[in-house]
Amino acid sequence: MSSRSKGLWRWVPIAPATVLLLLFLAGPIGYCVWIAFTDTRLTGASGSDFVGLDNFRRAFADDDFRNAVWLTLVFTFVSAVLGQNTLGLALAGLMRAASRPVRTITGTLVITAWVLPEIVAAFLLYTFFRREGTLNALLDWLHLPSQNWLFTLPILAVSFANVWRGTAFSMLIYSAALAEIPRDITEAAEVDGASGPSRVWHITLPMIRRSIGTNLMLNTLSTLSVFGLIWAMTRGGPGNRSQTLPVFMYDQAFLKSLIGYGTAVALLLLLVGSLFSIVYLRLMKVEV
Repeated sequence: MSSRSKGLWRWVPIAPATVLLLLFLAGPIGYCVWIAFTDTRLTGASGSDFVGLDNFRRAFADDDFRNAVWLTLVFTFVSAVLGQNTLGLALAGLMRAASRPVRTITGTLVITAWVLPEIVAAFLLYTFFRREGTLNALLDWLHLPSQNWLFTLPILAVSFANVWRGTAFSMLIYSAALAEIPRDITEAAEVDGASGPSRVWHITLPMIRRSIGTNLMLNTLSTLSVFGLIWAMTRGGPGNRSQTLPVFMYDQAFLKSLIGYGTAVALLLLLVGSLFSIVYLRLMKVEV
């Protein structure tokens, strides 16, 4: 049998999976790319016209789109990069040094928030931040000023909600990474007189560098696509003060029936995620 025939036979086992991927993944993606260059509307019209780059020009000239981009970056940085990543690393480090009962209780509480359906977590945080909610009840009990958090600080409220729900993933990633660090190294540094912060900065963080990059990339990509949490808590409001790109895309495509424009925004969101991925992958390169 020739080498070419052997190569063809190797494709036989994966041929069904390849066909399914092309049919249910590549096909819809290609169709969405086409729609983004048309003026398709969700109004029952029989056809649509090719408009080229008009939808993308409209997006970059749209103040609401630029506001959505800015809020998406704020939401991603506060909740994914700063919140989930930092808190997950801190919890993993504390749980490594804690007793087994403390690790069990803490892990259970954190993971419970993660496994909750997104809509359930959103309503729980909505009742926590609303004007008559739990947070204001606690502030009133402490005789501290309360406010309508979902009106005054909506983007920070939904960012906190995303941190509360997603920190467990970072905690699990970093718990596994910290478990791979030999205790002999940290004990030797402690004997040499290195302080706790110095050991973390010069030993722990460099040794889990690739785990940090992987976690940041996964958290960033998942946070960029968060929709249900924000929609259930604020619907992008008040006004457009918590309208991130997924919410803006939904508003344009399904509430205003601008399917072509909404799909163009979706492609731009995909581009933003790709840029973040490229940056993280470059940072994760092994130093020689």
